[in-house]
Amino acid sequence: MANVIVISNQKGGVGKTTTAVNLSASIAAMEKKVLLVDLDPQGNASQGVGYYEVQDEDIYEVLEMAKNNDSIKPEELKGIIKPTSLKFLNVIPSSSSLAAIEMSLVGEEHREYRLRNAISGLRKQYEYIIIDSPPSLNLLTLNALTAADLVIIPVQCEYYALQGLAELFTTIRLVQKNFNPDLEIAGALLTMYDSRLKLSKMVADDVKSCFSDTTFETIIPRNVILGEAPSYGKPAILYDVQSTGAQAYMNLAKELINNGN
Repeated sequence: MANVIVISNQKGGVGKTTTAVNLSASIAAMEKKVLLVDLDPQGNASQGVGYYEVQDEDIYEVLEMAKNNDSIKPEELKGIIKPTSLKFLNVIPSSSSLAAIEMSLVGEEHREYRLRNAISGLRKQYEYIIIDSPPSLNLLTLNALTAADLVIIPVQCEYYALQGLAELFTTIRLVQKNFNPDLEIAGALLTMYDSRLKLSKMVADDVKSCFSDTTFETIIPRNVILGEAPSYGKPAILYDVQSTGAQAYMNLAKELINNGN
């Protein structure tokens, strides 16, 4: 039965999509079946695994199929789930059309459960389902948190890193209370760490102080390869497996699995 993990932070530019793509790829490299779900209308996670063009069907159609509060049979998603360059990694891509669905969700009953219903039938086919959520606290993010077992919160090692996290934690508590009591925080993940900067160390210390029990030991460094790889439609481990960025995400994957997740 798959662990469903959402990567979430309402702040943009914190390494959310980079984490979704590279964590998915790293777990898949360990020969565990992974499904990456791109729930961001920008579609950057899709591009990060090679899907630059708009597909005939994407996550928009998946959410539309779940509008009657029904679970979707895996065979119904056969043409929407796409392969990637990694044998054990598949993706449900996104596109800008996803932005329109939030308007239609507003007046719907059970609107928070669309994604959960959409992927529930896939849990037996994968060991991990990783969701890249939008950089905002909207209905799509609410769907991702309602569908997930665990949430990973990337925190950029820069000024204002902790700004807005209180709002995110409030949202997580509301989801736990009203929609998904089984949701747990897997941990805060320090990203874009630059060992040369005193600020990076200060932010890291602050995060570890605030989230002492829920901060990953693995720290993701600021690394040029992590920025270059998406332009080639590849996760870092396929672009330059020896890079510090690729190795950091492999370490994160091992830590996540070793923690029993």
